[in-house]
Amino acid sequence: MNHLKKISVLGLSGLMVGCQGAGHHLDQVRGEQSEKSLTVGRVQKEIRVGMTNTEVVEVLGSPNMVTTDEERREVWVYDKIATESAQSSNSGGVNILILGVRGGAGASSTSQRTLTVVVKFDKQNRVRDFAYQTSRF
Repeated sequence: MNHLKKISVLGLSGLMVGCQGAGHHLDQVRGEQSEKSLTVGRVQKEIRVGMTNTEVVEVLGSPNMVTTDEERREVWVYDKIATESAQSSNSGGVNILILGVRGGAGASSTSQRTLTVVVKFDKQNRVRDFAYQTSRF
């Protein structure tokens, strides 16, 4: 009998975890990614004129592109594109099957965000200037 109770409790626990909403799961994933993500807030908060290129890598990671300007000073470009998709469906608790078509309502949306960060260094490999641009569509 005790074994049966354990199986019942485990089964109910599994059902409760399986019933978490997509929004809750998305929040968890975003929380894990936000600690290491390239964001406007991270650039504004942590990048400063005078930082070394090593310090920039510690904060933002490796750049997507490294070029030089007319005076052979390095220019680093970080480019990030993120796509978010959300879907939901609601059948009001009742599924109606008429001629092979199930009744209910649903919606989906997709959006994209871009973030471009340009970091310019001086001849001593210290940040002399930086800029960023973001868009959402």
